[in-house]
Order: sequence, then C-alpha cells, then structure tokens
Amino acid sequence: MKRILVSVTVVLLSCSGAFAQDFAKKRLEKSTRHQEWVEVKHDGRSVHSFIVYPEVKDKAAAVLVIHEIFGMTDWVRSVADQLAEAGYIAIAPDLLSGTGPNGGNTDAFSGQNEVMQAIRRLPAEQITADLNAVGDYVTKLPAADGKLSVCGFCWGGGQSFRYAANNKNLRAAYVFYGPPPAKEDIARINCPVHGFYGENDARINATIDKTKDLMKEASKTYEPVIYDGAGHGFMRQGEDPKGREADKKARDEAWKRWKELLKNS
Repeated sequence: MKRILVSVTVVLLSCSGAFAQDFAKKRLEKSTRHQEWVEVKHDGRSVHSFIVYPEVKDKAAAVLVIHEIFGMTDWVRSVADQLAEAGYIAIAPDLLSGTGPNGGNTDAFSGQNEVMQAIRRLPAEQITADLNAVGDYVTKLPAADGKLSVCGFCWGGGQSFRYAANNKNLRAAYVFYGPPPAKEDIARINCPVHGFYGENDARINATIDKTKDLMKEASKTYEPVIYDGAGHGFMRQGEDPKGREADKKARDEAWKRWKELLKNS
C-alpha cells in the first residue's frame, strides 16, 4: 500500500509542475515569429492547432508536435516556437479539440486530472486521423517544402512512435521519453526513429532494449540516447528556472542533437 501511495504522490507533483508554465508563456510573448491558431477540418471534426513560422527566405520543412498527457499547454506552444526559431514550420494540434465541456478544447476542462483522463479516452483512430489531417494541412502550405517530421513528449512521445507506423511519408520521428508501439505495428515504420530518454525514468527505459531488438529484426532505424541524471519530462523541466540542473543539461544536449538530426532528415 505504501508503494502505491508514493507513486500517486509523485504523479500528482509531476502534474502540478507541468501546469506551472509562466516561463513558457513569457518566451512566447517575447517571440518575434508569426504565431497563429488554425482550425484543421476533417470528417466532421475541427482540430484546433497552433502554428509558428520561421523567419527564412526559402520554403521550410514542417514538424508536427504532439503534446504531453497534459494537453495543449504554453510549453508545447513554446516548443513549436523554438522549432520555428531553428528554421522549421511547427504545428501543434490540440488532440482534445472538441472533446472538452460544451465541445471545447484543452482549456475548457476544469483541471489537469480531467485533461489527463480525457487524453486516455481518446480513440487511437481519431488521433491518427487528426494527425493525418494536420500533417496534410501543414505540408501543403505555400511556405512549406512538403517534408514532414513528427515529435512528441511523454504521452505524445508514444504517439509519435505509433504515428511513425501510420504515416509512410514521414522523414523522421523524434520520440521523447515515450513508449513504443505494438510489436505488429513496427513493421510498418518507414522512417528513422530517434529516441530521447532520461536516465531516471525506469518505467519508460525498461522498454528500450526490447524495442532495439524488435526494430533491428524489422530492419528499422532506432537510435535511442539516454541523458545522464535526467528524469521523465526533462525537456520541459529543463526549461523551468526552478528545474534540476541535470534536467537543464539534458535538455540543452537534447536540443543540440535534435537540431542536427533535423538538418539531415
């Protein structure tokens, strides 16, 4: 019983930190890049999506950003802005679009627990259809060069890995501390998968060796890197001024690696 209580406490503390994102909001407010909300419609749904454009002279590749289990947050939007700063068109769909109270989005829910519960109830088919529609939208923009990669964090990390098995046109998938898809889905992956993991994240890291084996058996590219001393969610925690030094160091190293990979995708 004590172990269960401790685990619940850790999750709740993690959730509280995820929603305290003044640092991300301030970053967004200071950005000079063009940011806007768009409604991507498909099959009777409208996916509320945040898009940021880079300040470049040529057409740019696009990156589809999948949020954490906390839904659309300021930090997720700030990731999109940082990708645009690096030269990419970044779009982050709110996968809770239309599922909140009165048909609202993430911000319509009364609290973080309700958001997390709603995320867990999302049908896999709907998630894939939303990502397909948003990916199709962004790659067809006049400023886009038609190339698309996907990234995701935590719950979104798992979804980015799963989406790699459902979109054969992806250039790459960037999985941040998310679980792999089902074994039978791995054969459908058509792009390299790059993993980013914190050392102190046994729950997720327990999947890495098995995933290596399955991806190798299927002749797929899977490149996981584990960052020393970092915990789950280090990309977000590492930006928080109150975050741990190990998470900040891991976040900086991960961004450096990520930008290099994006250049070559």
